[in-house]
Amino acid sequence: MNGRLIYVMGPSGSGKDSLLRQARDTLAQQPGGLARVCFAHRYITRPVGMDAENHIALSAAEFQARCRAGLFALHWHSHGQDYGIGLEIEQWLARGFTVVVNGSRAHLDVARRRYAALTAVLVSVSPETQRRRLLARGRESVAAIEARLARTMSLDGGTEAGAWLIDNEGPLIEATQQLLRLVAPAEHPMSALPTA
Repeated sequence: MNGRLIYVMGPSGSGKDSLLRQARDTLAQQPGGLARVCFAHRYITRPVGMDAENHIALSAAEFQARCRAGLFALHWHSHGQDYGIGLEIEQWLARGFTVVVNGSRAHLDVARRRYAALTAVLVSVSPETQRRRLLARGRESVAAIEARLARTMSLDGGTEAGAWLIDNEGPLIEATQQLLRLVAPAEHPMSALPTA
């Protein structure tokens, strides 16, 4: 495969979905910005909502049928939902595209074994910011949010070692520019990108 896989991770509440959406929209406004970049949709056993990522909703039965048929390049289970990245990304990579996926930190080692040309990106915020954003989202109980925060702490410094670190505490445009330096380095030269 000649393309690059940009594997973006981050706990719920880190602003990862907003960052990916802003990066895609920014490239779309530039002439030829998306000519060699594809942002992959995730397949999730969760209904599409106004405040959630732009994913493809599948029933549990549909998801398992696709999984058995080998239609996912990557898949995992987290917080009661199934997540998948479609096999179409391998066609995009084979054609030399840079492919951006919304990945799972717990699944990073599997992804690294499957894709040699993988660049891991970790979107990070403080526990206080994560808690505030999760509470504002209103999708989970306080107990569930605290469980997410505990999981974030348990994974910190683990499998994501060596990932590019993007601090998403400040204005979204700043984090977006950092991500775009990885996704489209010709238009956004690599400079002063911190790593974990």
